[in-house]
Amino acid sequence: MATFAQLQEILLSFLNPWQFMFMAASWFPGTVVRLVRDGKFGVLLSPSKLKDAWFSNFWDWFAPNLRLNAGVRVIPLLEGRATGGRVVEEPVGPGIGGTVIEIGAGSGNWVDIFSDKYLQPRVGSSGAEVTGTGTAATQRGGGEKRKKSAREPITRVYGVEPNCDQHASLRRKVKENGLEGVYEIVPVGIKDLGDSAKWGSRVEKGSVDCIVSVLCLCSIPEPRDNARELYGYLKKGGRWYVYEHVRRDEGWGMRTYQAFVNLFWPHFLGGCQLCRPTEQWLREAGPWEKIDVGHPEDEQWHHTLPHILGVFTK
Repeated sequence: MATFAQLQEILLSFLNPWQFMFMAASWFPGTVVRLVRDGKFGVLLSPSKLKDAWFSNFWDWFAPNLRLNAGVRVIPLLEGRATGGRVVEEPVGPGIGGTVIEIGAGSGNWVDIFSDKYLQPRVGSSGAEVTGTGTAATQRGGGEKRKKSAREPITRVYGVEPNCDQHASLRRKVKENGLEGVYEIVPVGIKDLGDSAKWGSRVEKGSVDCIVSVLCLCSIPEPRDNARELYGYLKKGGRWYVYEHVRRDEGWGMRTYQAFVNLFWPHFLGGCQLCRPTEQWLREAGPWEKIDVGHPEDEQWHHTLPHILGVFTK
């Protein structure tokens, strides 16, 4: 029999998505006031543009909190320290490196994960750890212990973000993290990555070492087709690092509840969909040499937003 604490945890889990939607809704009045103050009446008269402005304001505020919560899984994943949906102490595979595509760059909430500070520490002549390379290298004494990392230097990042309203913040984060000349903002959708006429540059098929998608495949258009398209950009042996919330497949009760919540959720959260079978679509994107993906073990049956964490290797 469930204890009172367990029942309370289950109830709070059921209520959590509604609380989150209420939090998002609370930003709508302020968005309207700001648009009126700035004289952006065209946005006010366009339901789609108004919804985008509302979600953008809310997400700019909430994203740092999301980063704190998700970072404990995402950073180890990119360091090669995740297997079966679990974060582990030692690398079990390669980390990100080389040429990378970041899907859904947004306002730059995750830009720093591509910086040298996450490379495996080296020991300097003084015995202190040295992190980074070149002018970005810093030394630290022995009081702080770093987890081991299988990261490799990153030579190029293509940050896919079609929403130009996010680019000013994204450029600022790129500069703050010393990634100018490395990180290139791609102002078009996935299907135009290879079309230089659309954005003045292009990504060649079969030229990418790694793809990173963090909580973004829930809202991109045509996700199944775009997954197949992205697969074509990976080299043989290239890796797709994924941390996404997905459709719940176990238990008809929770499947039904998740589907009910999803009737409202996309309208408050910028078109985000709760019931996408993202893992299935990624598996079907093309032939994979290895798939090491699972659900985080601390996510119980009553979580409305279950996640997958892991790596697909081409």
